[in-house]
Amino acid sequence: MPPRVLYEGMDGGGFSYLRQLLGDARRYRLRSCHPPITVPAWMAMFTGRTPGELGVYGFRHRRPGEYGYYIVDGTRIRHPALWDLAGRRGLRAGVYGVPPTYPPRPVHGFLVTDFTTPGPEKPYTFPPWLRRELEQAAGGPPVFDIVYRSGEKDRVARDLYAMLESHQRQVEYLALRKRWDLFIYVEIAVDRAHHAFWRYFDPEHPRHEEHPVYSRVIPELYRRIDRWFERLHRRLPRDTVVVVASDHGIKAMRGAFAVNQWLAEQGYLRLRASPGELKPGTELSEDLVDWEHTVAWAWGGYYSRVFINLRGREKRGAVEPKYYEETVEQLRRDLERIRGPGGEHWRNTALRPEEVYPEVNGDPPDLMLYLDDLNWRPAGTLGWPSPYLEENDRGPDDAVHDWIGVFAVYDPEGTVSPGEAGVIDIHGVRGLLEEIIFSRR
Repeated sequence: MPPRVLYEGMDGGGFSYLRQLLGDARRYRLRSCHPPITVPAWMAMFTGRTPGELGVYGFRHRRPGEYGYYIVDGTRIRHPALWDLAGRRGLRAGVYGVPPTYPPRPVHGFLVTDFTTPGPEKPYTFPPWLRRELEQAAGGPPVFDIVYRSGEKDRVARDLYAMLESHQRQVEYLALRKRWDLFIYVEIAVDRAHHAFWRYFDPEHPRHEEHPVYSRVIPELYRRIDRWFERLHRRLPRDTVVVVASDHGIKAMRGAFAVNQWLAEQGYLRLRASPGELKPGTELSEDLVDWEHTVAWAWGGYYSRVFINLRGREKRGAVEPKYYEETVEQLRRDLERIRGPGGEHWRNTALRPEEVYPEVNGDPPDLMLYLDDLNWRPAGTLGWPSPYLEENDRGPDDAVHDWIGVFAVYDPEGTVSPGEAGVIDIHGVRGLLEEIIFSRR
């Protein structure tokens, strides 16, 4: 959620009650973490730890010494979250949809897992028996996620609304029927709507298109959230503090850049096949690469993780350890010199994890690449006529993440004074929340 939507009125009329509430709130611009993506950003917020300390750099993670990956889940989060601390202090916490909380772990209260849950056939609640109660009360299990990178926009819109309604029924039941002191609810439908429909909503999008149906999807989603929240809020205790937060912002995706194709063109990545023989969208599979002559490869995403093929670390490493430092620095310089499709200057940043984190755990990339200040999305596939792609290589996606999100605190008792309050770092949110929560115990 970008500040210009929630704070400055670019909501298409969707947020009425919420904007009124936030007029009496302390409003911050939230600076996200490196990288500003859903996993690990929510856990950076609720643990107060950087992704380096968490050892979580995205949804996908490298298998040590290998070229493949696995999907991160909640077992990777080993630092206590805000709800764990609340439980230790005797407070009851409700947690719904915070990524990544699958598989469910014990809390002093109740927990429903997030969109990384493989499906409703898997355990997704704590305590386990809450599952049956919740399904009976809300008419079925939650819809954990939808297919949103799709050209079937009518279906995407229907699925979005259905997922939102599924979540709202369950959250309302939990909020009104269960005991809690702290309730945290993350609604992933907002993110999915932005990625699927931002070009129809944002007039500044380079491929903006007015559409009689699709241009109304995002404002309609906002409206459904707003009306539901107003009904719920009016039934909560009068002294309830409301915090509205997003883990990152959102903005138009200007295009995608095939980073592995560029690495191959520059001689960093050696392929067994000629690039001209590959079909557009070819995945960078292990058997496609001549690893003995490859210096580096990369993953796509909202940022790119770039890996050096280091001898002794990778099973088929080619770069001698004594040349590691100079290889990383040369590659960094080359990545930061990449320009746009018309030769225009890009604001590229290639960072080493140890430069941005006080502690680096897990299996980090060697470089973290942000293309043109996140305006362009790195693509990991091959076989394109040009490395500059108009669309995302993973399917239609109108938006990329941005550094600045929102964080607002509405305190009906006036302990937290309203007004603009500048920028708050995502890692500092937890301390502020602790102050709010425990001062009211």
